[in-house]
Amino acid sequence: MLRSKEIQNQMRKRIIELYQFGKGYKAISKALGLQRTTVRAIIHKWRKHGTVENLPRSGRPTKITPRAQRQLIQEVTKDPTTTSKELQASLASVKVSVHDPTIRKRLGKNGLHGRVPRRKPLLSKKNIKARLSFARKHLDDPQDFWNNTLWTDETKVELFGRCVSHYVWRKSNTAFQKKNIIPTVKYGGGNGMVWGCFAASGPGRHAVISGTMNSAVYQNILKENVRPSVCDLKLKRTWVLQQDNDPKHTSKSTSEWLKKNKMKTLEWPSQSPDLNPIEMLWHDLKKAVHARKPSNVADLQQFCKDEWAKIPPQRCKRLMASYRKRLIAVVAAKGGPTSY
Repeated sequence: MLRSKEIQNQMRKRIIELYQFGKGYKAISKALGLQRTTVRAIIHKWRKHGTVENLPRSGRPTKITPRAQRQLIQEVTKDPTTTSKELQASLASVKVSVHDPTIRKRLGKNGLHGRVPRRKPLLSKKNIKARLSFARKHLDDPQDFWNNTLWTDETKVELFGRCVSHYVWRKSNTAFQKKNIIPTVKYGGGNGMVWGCFAASGPGRHAVISGTMNSAVYQNILKENVRPSVCDLKLKRTWVLQQDNDPKHTSKSTSEWLKKNKMKTLEWPSQSPDLNPIEMLWHDLKKAVHARKPSNVADLQQFCKDEWAKIPPQRCKRLMASYRKRLIAVVAAKGGPTSY
């Protein structure tokens, strides 16, 4: 074994001697009968560390070669949904056998970490084009325009079983203790549909939607809540109504009703909840309602009403003051999904 190491050291020193005499990688590999990559690696080590001796190192050398690492990075870059098990099989095809934790660790060292993917609306080319057009058109609108926009939307608030991630600190074999579980109820245990509106000056009216939502129900909500909200929020005569492109909002009868009641609407790109700041208020509302732990649908509806009224006007003002940033984000994403 010792003799073999001595031969290897002599060979490395000979490579360096030839390199110092001005020989190239190709000439050295031909003269000594070695692979050119071996010659290059030894010379690179000598230039970097000033020695060809084996240097102290911690742990076992990785079984993933530089070539295999490049293959891993290429595969996950091309398809981020590729699993570590699939990558393990891919490496096995080129005779590199490693466990999947090794693969995850190697990707992590290259800045690639497994994460839960964000959920965003599916955008068609038409949606992307419309979003980009909207953002560019309104990018330079004065702040007064956004301050006099009445933002509206509907949302569903579930009684139980919110789809969010939870973690608990627990000991082994205590997974099913009452304090360590999250109770669920079949079919969600009930929910409430609510409609709301707000402007830069604060939250507007709030309405609970009973039964099936259709154009007639929607028009009645607008009739009972929009004008009073405009008055309460002290919007100017040039105010604009924002609504998304839900079929109930854009039906022929609703369009005629809006025209008859002289309500000017903001043209809106489909699949764009990130452009409607009311989504942030829905998040605040649901968090506050569930913190109160409603036990039935009646409680849920009452808590929604209470918590909506508690939304601070300052929160609404800040949302509108930063609205231009949303437009910039859409332009930067070329109409694609944003972080909002």
